[in-house]
Amino acid sequence: MKKIEAIIQPFKLEEVKEALKAIGVDGMTVTEVRGHGRQKGHKEVYRGREYQVDLLPKVKIEMVIASERKEEVVKAVSDAARTGKIGDGKIFVYDVGEAIRIRNDERGDTAL
Repeated sequence: MKKIEAIIQPFKLEEVKEALKAIGVDGMTVTEVRGHGRQKGHKEVYRGREYQVDLLPKVKIEMVIASERKEEVVKAVSDAARTGKIGDGKIFVYDVGEAIRIRNDERGDTAL
């Protein structure tokens, strides 16, 4: 099993959800987060004063999938989240040792 964690632009969330739904991925956790990468934020002006905004709003999507679906899911997320501009985000892939469904104690891929 693999855990896919994607940090994306908030306005791309619906497109990513639809892309995942289209390939049959249902379960995911979505969290609103803040951060920055290479762009280091940007400057804004408020009431005539300029200030640095260095933690930008992002959305983190987490899902655990069967290992053989990794490339399909990564491609769907990447294609749906891409704008071609700096700040599009990152995708991280982790190995998952075990998954357990609390309701009935199913384990492994059947718990997903």
